[in-house]
Amino acid sequence: MKQETDLKMMEILRILKSEDKVLGAKYISNELRKRGYSLGERAVRYHMRILDEKGFTEKIGHKGRIITQEGIKELNNGLIFDQVDFSYSRFQEKMYNISLDISTAKGLIIANISSINQLDAKDTIESVFEHGLAVSKNISYTKEDDVDFIKTVCGTTIDGVFQKNGIISRPSYGGLVKVEDYAPVEFVEQIAYKKTSITPLEAFSGKGNTSILDVISSGDGIIPANFRTIPMTKQDQAKKILANLNKIGIGGLIKMGQPGESVLGINVPEGMVGVSIIGGITPLCAAQEDGYDLNIKLADEFVNYESMSSLEYNVKPILSNANKEAKNVSFVLEKIFNLMSQVTFDYNTFEGDIITNISYVDKQNLDEALEIINKLYKDYPQYFMGDKYALVDDNDGKVGIATICSLTVDGILTNNGIVSIPIYSGVLDIDNRQPRFIELISYTGSSVDPHEIFLKKDMCDIATGNGSDKILASVHSVPYVARDDALDIFDTIGDAGFNFLDIGKPNEYIYNSKIDMYHFGYATAGGLNPIEKVKESDVCVDVKSIEKIMDFKYFETF
Repeated sequence: MKQETDLKMMEILRILKSEDKVLGAKYISNELRKRGYSLGERAVRYHMRILDEKGFTEKIGHKGRIITQEGIKELNNGLIFDQVDFSYSRFQEKMYNISLDISTAKGLIIANISSINQLDAKDTIESVFEHGLAVSKNISYTKEDDVDFIKTVCGTTIDGVFQKNGIISRPSYGGLVKVEDYAPVEFVEQIAYKKTSITPLEAFSGKGNTSILDVISSGDGIIPANFRTIPMTKQDQAKKILANLNKIGIGGLIKMGQPGESVLGINVPEGMVGVSIIGGITPLCAAQEDGYDLNIKLADEFVNYESMSSLEYNVKPILSNANKEAKNVSFVLEKIFNLMSQVTFDYNTFEGDIITNISYVDKQNLDEALEIINKLYKDYPQYFMGDKYALVDDNDGKVGIATICSLTVDGILTNNGIVSIPIYSGVLDIDNRQPRFIELISYTGSSVDPHEIFLKKDMCDIATGNGSDKILASVHSVPYVARDDALDIFDTIGDAGFNFLDIGKPNEYIYNSKIDMYHFGYATAGGLNPIEKVKESDVCVDVKSIEKIMDFKYFETF
């Protein structure tokens, strides 16, 4: 019941934020009804009084309530299970509200918004447009509260135009495409739009992920892109729409396949056509590559297309149509299942192979790195998956620090006839309140361990000393009928140094992460937390997750 109440209050906050004005109980009640919540005015007022007490809303006389900054923060970080489902729904809602009229080049489009500290980045950004590595020729520069913003057309605008014209367009993945000799080859990283709290392209928008400027200069590199499928019966109509969009300065098509044909390594179902569009954030990522500081937000607001400025733009990217052989996209869960199947750790003898993360530091930095890790373990042992580590020699002047990967537990349970599946990887916020996930990415549909994404985007703060830490953690699911046997194993491997953040009851949420019916969940700290602390301490480290199988006997206690 509490979770249902929380959902209603989150929806009230969402309504207040979207309207951005004082709203009364009657208006909110009507909006809730449209969204599937039957809540009368009296019940709305009751819920809003609770929100007032929490500081998430403020009563403005007899007119109603407004959302506070704390309320906006709660909306962004609160019920993460709601945010995971809402992320995909938000895209569908934005697609529906697009009103762009191709014949007049007027109407609402979806825009990506980025704050920028140095406006001289415009030269880099606009050079990307000149080479057609953008969704549209239109761009907007604005200034608010002494902060400069850049708005670019989001690729989801094309999905919305398809939808307005009766074409079912299903965004499936966002990720990174490898380009060789100006020809797009294959997706090398991708995340599914469903079951993630962070939009896929935003996950890959951090520094070091793309090499767009290299594509422009040499024809080889990595660019952001997204992928959707449409029915094959609508392929000809889709081609005509894309051609008409070209006429008003909207392009960005990387590749459209044939029915049932894989596109850039992504398999396409029978009767469907795969379509890849360049990411609308591509010009902004190029500016990051060039050393400029941007804060990129995807699909953030609606903008009238006709109000934007036009740049020199090639609707056909410099990318060629050459068909290069692409490897089928592999997903991290496939790698995980194979590693889990190699775990031989015996929970009775504490002997056997486990899954490890191995991160490399220069030999001269090893003592400093270990000192940082040992201090962290002394002060915050709960941030560790286990109390052990191992050193691995490398021939390149580096030493590998191996830590226990939480997937080892899934492997141990599996070897004992208990199905244990890792379902989410996330960032766990630990402050004076109950710990809760503020970001989650499903292992399903991801080609990369989500923890690596969170580390690259600097989303963690470990052992800050201010009572508010953000650590890596993961959520695993087990059928509830096996709970008693699983608990016995958990107790035993605890003596071997394995740690658990939380073990839930059947159908109980784990730190705001939703568990399937007839299952229970358990949460573990990320094995990379000590490595992240080394990284935060300005020691250069090459982070590698779920790297290899190692014998437990080589590990020593911190």
